[in-house]
Amino acid sequence: MGDQRSNGHTVLRLTAHLVWSTKYRYSVLQGDIPIRCHSLLIQICESEDVLILKGVVSKDHIHMHIEYRPSLSLSYLVKKLKGRCSRKLQQEFPNLKQKY
Repeated sequence: MGDQRSNGHTVLRLTAHLVWSTKYRYSVLQGDIPIRCHSLLIQICESEDVLILKGVVSKDHIHMHIEYRPSLSLSYLVKKLKGRCSRKLQQEFPNLKQKY
């Protein structure tokens, strides 16, 4: 029961396996970019009270196994993860704009 979340009258454990790839599967997540991407994803998940159970940033895709609360829509979370991460990476690494 220690790995389950509880509130009020419920005990729950909602998990999801998220996988998304870069546009056209370009291998752009190389060098310092995956390190920054990893830290951005951790920051976003901490702000939304989401636990990352496992996660990998590969050269052309990202895997995340997460645990989230029921009041948080999964589509909203994915939109936030992809949108913020992409925007911040393109601001910090201008060479990404050449590909996209």
